[in-house]
Amino acid sequence: MRRTDAVITVACLLVSAGVRASDQGKDNGLRIYLPREIVIEANTPKLGQIGIINGDAGLVSRAEEIALGRIMSPGQELTIDRQMLLGRLAYSGIPASKVRLSGAERVKVRQKGHTIRQEEFVDAAKLYLSKNLPAGAICQSDPIRVPDDLTIEGVYKDIRLVPRMLSSGAVNQTRIQMSVMAGGKEIGRRQISFQHKYECLKVVTLSDIAAGATISPENVKVEKIISNYPAASDWSSPYGLITRRALAEGTVLQPNMFGPAKPAVLVKRNQSVVIQLEAGGLVVTAVGRMLDEGAAGDLVRVRNVDSQRVIIGKVNEDGTVEPVL
Repeated sequence: MRRTDAVITVACLLVSAGVRASDQGKDNGLRIYLPREIVIEANTPKLGQIGIINGDAGLVSRAEEIALGRIMSPGQELTIDRQMLLGRLAYSGIPASKVRLSGAERVKVRQKGHTIRQEEFVDAAKLYLSKNLPAGAICQSDPIRVPDDLTIEGVYKDIRLVPRMLSSGAVNQTRIQMSVMAGGKEIGRRQISFQHKYECLKVVTLSDIAAGATISPENVKVEKIISNYPAASDWSSPYGLITRRALAEGTVLQPNMFGPAKPAVLVKRNQSVVIQLEAGGLVVTAVGRMLDEGAAGDLVRVRNVDSQRVIIGKVNEDGTVEPVL
C-alpha cells in the first residue's frame, strides 16, 4: 500500500508539473482577438486600441503600443489585415510563432470625432491658390491668418474640403474659405488669408548723375527685386528720360526723380510770327507778335499786328502759329 501511494503521488506531481509547463508555454505568447470594425478617438491606431490582447504581460505591454498606420484624411477608413499585423509584431521583435490570432481576418478602423488640423486647411488652400492665382507676377504666397483646428463630432465617411476664393480689400492679399462638406452638407468652415510677394524691377544709379542728364544703360542698372506690391501696369525703363535733380550713386529711382525731356522753345515772347490758317484749300496768313514763348504743340497767346486782336494759337513745328480759338 505504501509503495502504491508513493507511485500515485509521483504521478500526480508529474501531471501537475506538465500542466504548469503547458500553461507557462501559453503565457509566453500572445493571444489576440480581432473585431470586424472599430471606431477610435485618435487618427493613429495602435494594436491595443483595436484588438483584445492576452498572454505574457511583457509582450502584451509591447504589443499594445505598436502603431498600425495613420488615418490621413477626414472620413478615411483604414483596413488592417492579419498579415500586416503579424508583420508589425515581427518588426517589434514578437515572432509569429508566439502569436495566436482569432476573430476577423481584417479590421476596418474609423476615427470618431475627427480633428482637421490647421496644417490640413492651409495645405488645401495653398493647392487651390496655386491653380487660381490672381493677376500679377506673384512669386510667393504666405499665410498671414491661419485657422484653428476643427473637431468634427460623429463618424463620417465622405468628408471633403471645398475651397472658395473671397474678395479682399488689399491688392496684395487673398482670402480663401474652406468649407468642410459631408453628405452634401456643410458641417464646418475655416478661412485662410495669404499675402503675396511679386517679382518687380528697380532702377539704381551707377554713378552720380547731374540734374537734366539723360538716363541710359551707362549710368543706371535695372535689378530684379521681391516686393510686397505688384509693379505698375504701365512700368517701363526710364532710358531716354531726363533727371529732374542731381542723383547720388546708388540711388533707387522713383517716378518723381525723372521725366521727359522738355521740348525746345521755337517761339519767344515779343517775337514776330506768321499766323497761318488753312480752310477749304485756302491758306490765310497774317503777321502776329508773341505774348508767350512756346515749343511745338504748345498753346500760346499771339496778337494780330493789323487788328490788334489777341488770339490763342498752337505752335507748329515750322514756327508758325495756327489759330484754335
